[in-house]
Amino acid sequence: MQPSPSFTTLRRFLPYLWPAESPGLRVRVAVALVLVLLAKAITLVMPFAYKGAIDELAKGVDAGIALAVGLVVAYAGARFGGVLFDNLRNAVFERVGQTAARNLALDVFAQIHRLSLRFHLERRTGSLTRIVERGTKSVDTMLYFLLFNIAPTIIELTAVCIIFGVKLGWPLVVATLVMVAVYILYTRIVTDWRNRVRRQMVDHDNKATARAVDSLLNYETVKYFSAEQVEHDHYRGAITRYRDAAVKNETSLAALNVGQSLITNLMMGAAMAWTVWGFAQGRLTVGDVVLVNTLLAQLFRPLDMLGWVYREIKQGLIDMEQMFTLLDTEAEIEDAPGAPPLAVSGGHVRFEHVDFAYEARRPILHDLDLDVAPGATLAIVGHSGAGKSTISRILYRFYDIAGGRVTIDGQDISQVTQASLRAAIGIVPQDTVLFNDSIAYNIGYGRAGASQAEIEVAARQAQIHDFVMSLPDGYETTVGERGLKLSGGEKQRVAIARTILKDPAILILDEATSALDSATEADIQSALKRVAEHRTTLVIAHRLSTVVDADEIIVMDQGRIVERGTHALLLARDGLYAAMWLRQQAEAEAEAMEAAE
Repeated sequence: MQPSPSFTTLRRFLPYLWPAESPGLRVRVAVALVLVLLAKAITLVMPFAYKGAIDELAKGVDAGIALAVGLVVAYAGARFGGVLFDNLRNAVFERVGQTAARNLALDVFAQIHRLSLRFHLERRTGSLTRIVERGTKSVDTMLYFLLFNIAPTIIELTAVCIIFGVKLGWPLVVATLVMVAVYILYTRIVTDWRNRVRRQMVDHDNKATARAVDSLLNYETVKYFSAEQVEHDHYRGAITRYRDAAVKNETSLAALNVGQSLITNLMMGAAMAWTVWGFAQGRLTVGDVVLVNTLLAQLFRPLDMLGWVYREIKQGLIDMEQMFTLLDTEAEIEDAPGAPPLAVSGGHVRFEHVDFAYEARRPILHDLDLDVAPGATLAIVGHSGAGKSTISRILYRFYDIAGGRVTIDGQDISQVTQASLRAAIGIVPQDTVLFNDSIAYNIGYGRAGASQAEIEVAARQAQIHDFVMSLPDGYETTVGERGLKLSGGEKQRVAIARTILKDPAILILDEATSALDSATEADIQSALKRVAEHRTTLVIAHRLSTVVDADEIIVMDQGRIVERGTHALLLARDGLYAAMWLRQQAEAEAEAMEAAE
């Protein structure tokens, strides 16, 4: 029989409570458990002190007033001791809970970065962050509830049953156990129903958050198309569905609380009636009546908490289940067992009869064969959708190919470590996305530990240093979310500087100057030529004027190479490349005439 998902999640969670690599944290857990037992022992002693005081007072004012006062003082001291041990327990255990949450968060963060590009393209960022946030926050709560609510309640219930059996008779023990069983059964049934409601609420919450994040990330697109009302309507629908689910969730909570209160109060009434009847028969004292009342009141308090704790644990398991599912997601691209690091000697890149498809039904590349000698520059041109940018993603091994192989200096890139492969390649992408941090941070991201002087040298080569120094905060200027405070050309120059700082053996320029004006493009092109010297360079371009000096140009159409050669040779052939060249020249002349007018 397969274990339930909740049990499986709980079993995977427990190692974070008892970390094998941290004896100090294990000691803290053990000390916290000892403090739990001490607090519970004091809690169970208190009713007896209270009973003794009442019985002494029942004997008369002169009989045992001193003893009664002493017992009352002991009762007060025991109450304080219970609070003291509980708080000492919390202080000792806090580091365990926080460390467990930290370790789980680190595991999830590392897993997210390990997953393939395909996963991140298909997954909504807002939904992903909510799963991680709720899952990691549930760790500390789960640890606390398991150790300091459920376990102590079981201990107290056992002790109360023993006390009732010895002093008051087995009928009261049976009644107590039946009451607890009914209480737990009712709580479980209703809570399971509430969890289904909560799953719907969480799902609607994820969708609402994802919708909001997606809309805000595409803020400019929304403005371009005057689609504020459309986004408002989509978001209103999402949060309305969440509201309805949240209302249903709270209504179910009311039903649970009312039922639990009915069960416990029926038990309290029955128990008090039993003890009063025993007192009337002379079998029990007034202190025994107080003892039963106090013991049950103390038991009901954690039982009332137990219902809430059970709900929180079930809800925490739901949140953690999603996070563990994320941890179990297999990375599409894995290093081969025992894969060595890539050894770059010259940067010789070969694509040998490569076939590739993002989806099996939609092939992208067909029998692609290209050879880029060390230090040479290969330009890849063609219409949109021809498969140009796919080549860079394959070279980075964001995807594995369906047929053929790709090598660097004779080494199959699928047989070397991904980290070493990507360390050897630098890219200036068409769509540059920056961290919401300083310009210095974004340029320095190209090489960890780079000095400010090295960052400024790279910025000068990318023709952005003077612009940065003109800003009030210089290199400490924050670029905003995704770099939105910078223009497209400024963002691309930051990307160029970042790649210059990385100093890779193989360079990919994916429409690297597409967002620049003509004057700036000329400056950047000269900088890129200097960067590309002595490096193997792949230039993916739409604007043919940027690749006329390439050692070889390949023209792609529908995933196939249809022409190859130098600029002059391709023009002489009067094929697809020549047609594209004439069209772009005509467009450039038309733009120049419009500007002159």
